[in-house]
Amino acid sequence: MTLPISANTLVKDIVNELPKSSDVFKRFRIDFCCGGNISITAAAIENNVEVSTLLDELTVVFENSTPADKNMDVWLESDTNTIINHVINNIHRPLMVELAELSPYVTKVFKVHGESHPELARVKELFFEYKKEMTEHSAKEETIVFPLIKKLAENSIENREETISYIKELEKEHDHVGAILKELREITFDFTPPVDGCGTYRLVYKRLELLEGETFMHVHLEQNILFPRYI
Repeated sequence: MTLPISANTLVKDIVNELPKSSDVFKRFRIDFCCGGNISITAAAIENNVEVSTLLDELTVVFENSTPADKNMDVWLESDTNTIINHVINNIHRPLMVELAELSPYVTKVFKVHGESHPELARVKELFFEYKKEMTEHSAKEETIVFPLIKKLAENSIENREETISYIKELEKEHDHVGAILKELREITFDFTPPVDGCGTYRLVYKRLELLEGETFMHVHLEQNILFPRYI
């Protein structure tokens, strides 16, 4: 199979074509959601990666993919209501549960290991900042912005510009959450627990990494598929 992309293809378009490519971008700390509107070449230069290395890794993912792996096409072709309902029921709801369940573990790890691993103070701070941001962000989407977007889709809205301004606010919030997750990955050394880390320590880092991946796909679905329909 020939890779259907080149060094000039946009990062976000690659993830749309092949969602599993997001794992490659995460490994090289390339933002494919908020910062996905740049070419492979630009992303490689920005993150000190050889373009050829990036293309080689993406080729491996593509050659080992199955038709089922290319499921982002479902969202490209889905109507607005379907995407919004998916975000609410399959992203927001599980996220709120995970944030509630993970919070005491993050606090516990800091209390037990914070003296020997001072970076955990910042991990705890960033996690609770992320929790606050995403809780408020999700509520704003559900109560204000998504209903307005549905009206945009139906051509039944009176003030289009107001809705656009709300969407742009959400995009800024995405940027802020992306910065939080980037710092979390950096100070945890790519979510790698120390050799003296207990089971809870390892659990927290693993779940934080999973949270990062889910958030990136959440933002990608909104920022690169849903929102551009109306901006």
